[in-house]
Amino acid sequence: MRAVIRGIGSFLPQRVMTNLEMSEIVETSDAWIQERTGIRERHIADEGQFTSDLGYEAALKALQDAGMTADDIDLIVVATSTPDLTFPATATMIQERLGMRHGAAFDIQAVCSGFIYGMHVTNALLKSGGAKRALLIGAETFSRILDWTDRGTCVLFGDGAGAVVIEAVEEGALLKEDASGILQTFVRSDGAHRDMLYVDGGPSRTQTVGHLRMLGNQVFKHAVTDIAQVIRDCAEQAGVDIADIDWFVPHQANQRILTAVAKRLKLRPEQVISTVAQHANTSAASVPLAMDTAVKDGRIKKGDLVMLEAFGGGFTWGAALLRY
Repeated sequence: MRAVIRGIGSFLPQRVMTNLEMSEIVETSDAWIQERTGIRERHIADEGQFTSDLGYEAALKALQDAGMTADDIDLIVVATSTPDLTFPATATMIQERLGMRHGAAFDIQAVCSGFIYGMHVTNALLKSGGAKRALLIGAETFSRILDWTDRGTCVLFGDGAGAVVIEAVEEGALLKEDASGILQTFVRSDGAHRDMLYVDGGPSRTQTVGHLRMLGNQVFKHAVTDIAQVIRDCAEQAGVDIADIDWFVPHQANQRILTAVAKRLKLRPEQVISTVAQHANTSAASVPLAMDTAVKDGRIKKGDLVMLEAFGGGFTWGAALLRY
């Protein structure tokens, strides 16, 4: 069996917060933010607009792109660190809104690496026969866990969602010229560095939601090294030369990280899909958001070899190689 992406979609809240507006909230400036991060603006969920709402809208667009309905789906996996509630899973809320009364739905939490971890898990379930067609969604409302007095973190994040429809197909049923599908996934973690990027609250420890805390310089160093290595590892396991990959869709954390990783791997800048200027860091939503942007504007085409990667709190990191 091979897991093949059949559709992709994304959704952003209507409200846009520019760097100028950010400078009215915290001591910063458009020049300061752009120089250090590459971010110009971010989307912020309205009051009463939740992670499940963003994920639901992205799911509808992915289903439409795939030419399918919820009746065709038997698995929903939502990658998020900002669920609507502690439980039930945000995935089950989206399942209910889609009118889906069969199959299974659950959340996965690996912070900014959540979508890659979700692809790793979904790929395994589809290939093993655990499901036939899945909705994999990355959705976040990180604006709800930011300390808006901390300019080192609040300027970095935004809200959004992205989704893909993935179908299990027997390899023998694919045409010889159709090599599409997920070729390899590779995930890693190291809990020793959790204090460099974390949220200082939770049900068991503080009975509060908490706020995001980060040691930016330390995270940067680890991210550049670990992302470059996981891309090499994923490509090597797939038997693919990095030079043969058409597009790289990274987690949109910071333009400086994207540039540094590309330099290490000797990638051409135009090969790296960057939406960080418009979306900022949307955590688990950033990879599918960036990929959907590149598919919709015609850069990523059918048959292209695409490498996805992400790095997040925990630390967690991972990569996924696919032929679109």
